[in-house]
Amino acid sequence: MPGEQEQAPVKELVQYVRDAQKAGLKDAQIQQNAVKAGWPALDVGNALEFVRTGSAKPAGGEASAEKSAPKEPQAAAAPPTVTAAPAQTTTAPPANPQTPPTPPGSTPTEAPADAGSAVVSRGVPDDYRIGEGDVVQVSVWGEPAASVGSVVVRPDGRITMPLIKDIPVSGLTPAEAEKTITDLLSKQIRAANVTVIVNQINSKKVFFVGGGVKKEGPLAYTYRMTIMQAISEAGGLTDYAKRKKIYVLRNENGRQYKLSFDYDAVLRGEHMELNIQLLPGDTIVVPNH
Repeated sequence: MPGEQEQAPVKELVQYVRDAQKAGLKDAQIQQNAVKAGWPALDVGNALEFVRTGSAKPAGGEASAEKSAPKEPQAAAAPPTVTAAPAQTTTAPPANPQTPPTPPGSTPTEAPADAGSAVVSRGVPDDYRIGEGDVVQVSVWGEPAASVGSVVVRPDGRITMPLIKDIPVSGLTPAEAEKTITDLLSKQIRAANVTVIVNQINSKKVFFVGGGVKKEGPLAYTYRMTIMQAISEAGGLTDYAKRKKIYVLRNENGRQYKLSFDYDAVLRGEHMELNIQLLPGDTIVVPNH
């Protein structure tokens, strides 16, 4: 709620404002640059007000980070519905209620005509690709015995389900996995209605090394984050970080690339092209003095 955000601006954003003021930027320019970097305008205004008046105590920890974490710029695709929080897991509710098992000898009940027309939350964006280590839930409407409440995608990219055994799902979107499973089930269940939900994202990560951020190690890649946003998710820079010497290591087609990033320049609104969108598997190196 706005009132809560005004009372507790996220501490990383407050530090961002203070750093910008030390660099000689005016409030209007700080507001513009922070929004470009991915923070919501309302949260930036709250942080500026806090720095000016000291009327509220910045809130640390996960709860405030969830409320005030920077969001993807409008030009990019909408962020997924999973929460980008340190827990790294999001459990979505079952898409459809399960009906009692079909009595022996009777014909399985088909899903209502409008069962597939409802908007289904699969826990991830429509273009998300399932990967090894992700935890998925597979619900077959009206057929609880054929459903799977929670299953981990194995290193071979497959999951195991009743009736149809091993199914390859790695590299598929949830909708594509639904079609694959539906096609396999159709030989045994007439008009099968399948929903695939990603309960936990474990296959997509970026990594922080170098000692210059407050939370080193893997960071769940749950939305299309920029370098500046990832640094915020990792707790921000330490006092001894080499802010102009940050770089990203990226592997593409067997080759490794080094992409430089100047934190102070982006903070001032300069060279915004350096604030690139990260890809799963990227390593962000933040050197320490």
